[in-house]
Amino acid sequence: MGDKVAWGIIGGGRIAGVFAQGIASCEFGTLVAVADIDAERAGDFAGRFSIPAHYADGHKLLEDTGVEAVYIATPHPFHAKWAIKAAGTRKHVRAVNLEG
Repeated sequence: MGDKVAWGIIGGGRIAGVFAQGIASCEFGTLVAVADIDAERAGDFAGRFSIPAHYADGHKLLEDTGVEAVYIATPHPFHAKWAIKAAGTRKHVRAVNLEG
């Protein structure tokens, strides 16, 4: 791990974009990958935020050894599933919390 935490985002929607904008201005993190079930949306998101890797499958993002931490920006019913999978790959996890 370098000076910046290498983040991956699972989900390419509006909230993921808010997180990506925040990381862009953060001195301690950088975005290295994004995954979305829609391959085109993942590619567009990666292009918009200059993210080097994009996947149409969250599992592929979790297999990416360059990803140290994962931001889960999926609909709420899928947070637990992806958090458990990410923890199983020994990645740090942060899920969307719209309540506070």
